[in-house]
Amino acid sequence: MATNGSTTEPWRVGVLFSNSGFMAVIEDTQLRGTLLAIDEINAAGGINGRELVPMIYDPGSEPAAFGRFAKKLMVEDGVTTIFGCYTSSSRKAVLPVVERLNGLLWYPTIYEGFEFSPNVIYTGAAPNQNSVALCRFLFDHYGTRFFFVGSDYIYPRESNRVMRELVHAKGGEVIGEIYVPLRAQRRDFAPILRRIRTQRPDVIFSTVVGEATVYLYQAYVEAGLDPKTVPIASLTTTEAEIRAMGVDVGEGHITVAPYFDGIRTDRNMEFIERYKSRYGEDQTTNMCVEAAYFQVHVFAKALAEANSMETDALRPMVLGAEFEAPQGRISVNPISAHTDLWTRIGRADRRGHFEILRESLTPVLADPYLVGYGRTAVYQ
Repeated sequence: MATNGSTTEPWRVGVLFSNSGFMAVIEDTQLRGTLLAIDEINAAGGINGRELVPMIYDPGSEPAAFGRFAKKLMVEDGVTTIFGCYTSSSRKAVLPVVERLNGLLWYPTIYEGFEFSPNVIYTGAAPNQNSVALCRFLFDHYGTRFFFVGSDYIYPRESNRVMRELVHAKGGEVIGEIYVPLRAQRRDFAPILRRIRTQRPDVIFSTVVGEATVYLYQAYVEAGLDPKTVPIASLTTTEAEIRAMGVDVGEGHITVAPYFDGIRTDRNMEFIERYKSRYGEDQTTNMCVEAAYFQVHVFAKALAEANSMETDALRPMVLGAEFEAPQGRISVNPISAHTDLWTRIGRADRRGHFEILRESLTPVLADPYLVGYGRTAVYQ
């Protein structure tokens, strides 16, 4: 049961990320970012003198399991705050649980936008913080003919809808659009790449997620395509997927994200050092790690003020909160409960990192319904 007052009982929170199944390649890194932040908070004395304790379940990459475990956390374990979910399908499975039971889901993943819930804090990028800038960049440097490849679920289909509108508004065209199962294998991409070779787009826009990302890029290499002329441009491919596919396979391809591990600031260098110290020198951070990490610290600051896990007491402390994250200073937009984040476009290099090609000069205001299309953002 959520409590306040002078008790020394630990604060308990739910954690729902898959460390098994086809989404583990990225969700396991979100779990790591979450636990790193919890370790730091507890090492500093906890929150108001009370330890922060995670109650962790592995949904195994199954959306329905996210809903079941969210209910278990809230009904049986007495948890009111949950950190978790990568896919929009898993978020949609948890959403009715937290809304019905008045919990608070912290969602650290880029998503398709066009959603608001008083029971969710969105800390990943919305379309105006990634798709808008990426479309402009691709038109400037590669061309106007796009081929879409996505995993077959909510996020890719909705993100492609947004990108299609952006491409058409700039006078470009989408010459192909294909979806593959979430559990797609390497062989599933071979005919797609053959079609792409035949149709000769300027850009392959990928919203493929999980292990299938690895297979897409490997099939691209086998097809003999060249990222210098026809790159894969993605909202979802991070350092984690590049490491899994092979850094030589990922080299030259484009990703847009609020965070890359190549950001050269003291804050980020310290973050990377702590991450490597906990998980191994060969490990890399990524945008999903970073969002999962900073949202726990934002939560901790809000909880210190509210001194209560009750959602109605905690949420007002979260809205408008700021934090010096590894990507730069971020803030939770009090109107939308989405986060004002930085926008960066990176190109993967042979070391498995991203060279930053373009970045916003300030955080980009969250605009999940694309009311302003990110027109106020300035890039260098």
